[in-house]
Amino acid sequence: MPSLTLLGLGPGNPNQLTREAWEVLSSADEVYLRTAKHPVVAAFPPGLAVHSFDSLYEQADTFEAVYDAIVARVLALAQRPEGVVYAVPGHPFVAEITGRELARRAREEGIPLRVVEGLSFLEPTFRALGRDAFPHTALVDALELAALHVPSFPPSAPALIAQIYDRTIASEVKLTLMAAYADEHEVALVHAAGTPQESVRWVPLYEMDRDPDIGLLTALYVPPRSPDASFEAFQEVVARLRAPDGCPWDRKQTHRSLRRYFLEEVHEALEAIDAEAWGHLAEELGDVLLQILLHAQIAAEAGEFTIADVLEGIHRKMVRRHPHVFGEVQVADADEVVRNWQAIKAQEEGRPRPESVLDGIPKGLPALLEAEKIQDRVIAVGFDWPDIQGVWDKLAEELQEVREAETPEAREDELGDVLFVVVNLARWLGVDAELALRKANARFRRRFAVIEEAARERGRPVEALTPGEMEAAWQRAKADEKGGAS
Repeated sequence: MPSLTLLGLGPGNPNQLTREAWEVLSSADEVYLRTAKHPVVAAFPPGLAVHSFDSLYEQADTFEAVYDAIVARVLALAQRPEGVVYAVPGHPFVAEITGRELARRAREEGIPLRVVEGLSFLEPTFRALGRDAFPHTALVDALELAALHVPSFPPSAPALIAQIYDRTIASEVKLTLMAAYADEHEVALVHAAGTPQESVRWVPLYEMDRDPDIGLLTALYVPPRSPDASFEAFQEVVARLRAPDGCPWDRKQTHRSLRRYFLEEVHEALEAIDAEAWGHLAEELGDVLLQILLHAQIAAEAGEFTIADVLEGIHRKMVRRHPHVFGEVQVADADEVVRNWQAIKAQEEGRPRPESVLDGIPKGLPALLEAEKIQDRVIAVGFDWPDIQGVWDKLAEELQEVREAETPEAREDELGDVLFVVVNLARWLGVDAELALRKANARFRRRFAVIEEAARERGRPVEALTPGEMEAAWQRAKADEKGGAS
């Protein structure tokens, strides 16, 4: 009658075949193999007819296509009166897509299923490494990892990566890992675990793809970077601070009380960017992340939302609003990306269509940034000068109106118009207005420090300097800056 037997061949040593597997192979007339490139095949019982699907790997463009073809053929063979014995390396349900899918389809189609256990590659690999898989080793497929830009597991946990079957895939995996690990991070290549040819080689990460013995029976072990190097580990720190036996200061904080600290940390991160102090920026971004996790923890305790809600929400939003990256939409330039973003945002389920193109711009933004946001929105719908000359003319007009203003209120209004036009001018000139002003502030601080130093050299307070002495020091500071720039 129709039947399907899924049989595990073990990691590669014939002595590690289970008694049940040997009995099935000894009593069968034929066996179908996902691949005949496995050491156990040479030790099969005499007289057993062996068929393999190795030719499919050469015919198909992707592994998914190979696996789909194998599943279809095995299911067809299982419908025969004699059924089919299908054997795979290791265990049928460990790092074996075809075994898992065949079992699912057999149950759906009512085909009698027998699973013959096999020793997986995991047991001999961890024995060879002298490591325990518990408590939290990540088990990762090399093909999936190679397609990513960052590892899919936290660097605070060890990882075992299967299917490092050639040096090309090893190189691609290495590049992904380097997004989270230092080039010199020691990793282990485990070759042919559980066979007489078994070997374990510890190498720096940057050398892992140079090993000449990488092949079908190779796995990669990546020790943890450190127990502190993961989002989850830091989340636990924050939760501990907020726990009943945690920090009294952290425990009494609320969303509102943390507002000023959140703002301060963001500004400190901006200062690090302006100073191009990248090591300092890493520290300041950590402080910003602390604020985010504190808010998420407070919200979780109140039943408002969790950090998982935050991550799911922003993940899905970014994918949804970038159909030109994660979908089939074609865009001509960055301007079209912005237009698509606004259109998608307006159409999102559960969000009422805004009555104004300016809706949604936070009113609590710094004035300069708010002006930039407003201008970005109206420009996107075509409200703009045809060329930069219109902006120059408008600036001259607004400056004249400032000169002619006769009351404090009028001067305030007209000067505000000047500043708004200056922001527009910065956009036309390709200048970040916020950054330009911050740099101007920093220049003023440096130059005024020279004036203060001149006063100290004279043994006088700065306010005792004459206007001429102040101007001379100021010009000296400007000249020093130009000399340093050259």
